[in-house]
Amino acid sequence: MTQPQDTTTAYLYKLWPWIEANKNRLIGGGVIVIIAGFVISFYFWQQNQKEIAAGQALTELVASTPPDSNASQLADAYLKIAANFPGTRAGGRAAMQGAEALFEAGKYTEAQAQFEKYLETHPGDAFCAQAALGVAASLDAQGKTDLAASAYQRVISGFSDLNAVNVAKFALAQIDERQGRLADAENLYEYVAHNNPNGSSGSEAALRAMELKTRLQPASTSTASPSSFNLNTKP
Repeated sequence: MTQPQDTTTAYLYKLWPWIEANKNRLIGGGVIVIIAGFVISFYFWQQNQKEIAAGQALTELVASTPPDSNASQLADAYLKIAANFPGTRAGGRAAMQGAEALFEAGKYTEAQAQFEKYLETHPGDAFCAQAALGVAASLDAQGKTDLAASAYQRVISGFSDLNAVNVAKFALAQIDERQGRLADAENLYEYVAHNNPNGSSGSEAALRAMELKTRLQPASTSTASPSSFNLNTKP
């Protein structure tokens, strides 16, 4: 029963001379480990403090914003928080809200730039699908229809967010409808109606799909010929 302990003791006896010979190096290494641990702990503490401060700043802004606030000024306030607290979750949310406020203010070029910046600085983030959708909508609002269609298609093929995909397909259907691609538009509307049956967009998509289906049906032709009508009223 004492064999493991005896083996350990014998091993330590053999190791001790090496420890004595290298104790200065070991002490130095221990100090480095302690310093590294302190630096890492301080970094995470500081990052946590930044998260708290960013969250407080965003909460205060949301709470103090009146319903009829100026969208352009609100965008500046959100983007200021994003700039002051980069790398934080609250800072990322502020960046998205700032871009959305720019879009609401009609500053579509600036909104597009902010959405694109978000995609570059927050790859893989939960809001990336919304940011990509924002890029497409900004291009659409600027009248850059072909670029907008490609951007909507990237949302459809590149993200699994069903809400974003539904919005992108609805918008792409509207573009197809305006450009006369009625069959493509109908298919997209039917997809949205099927995947969002209880939402307002799903209801509207169902109505538009029905209208397009009617328009795409071949016009009915009369089988009667002029000679089939008896215009003679005499018996």
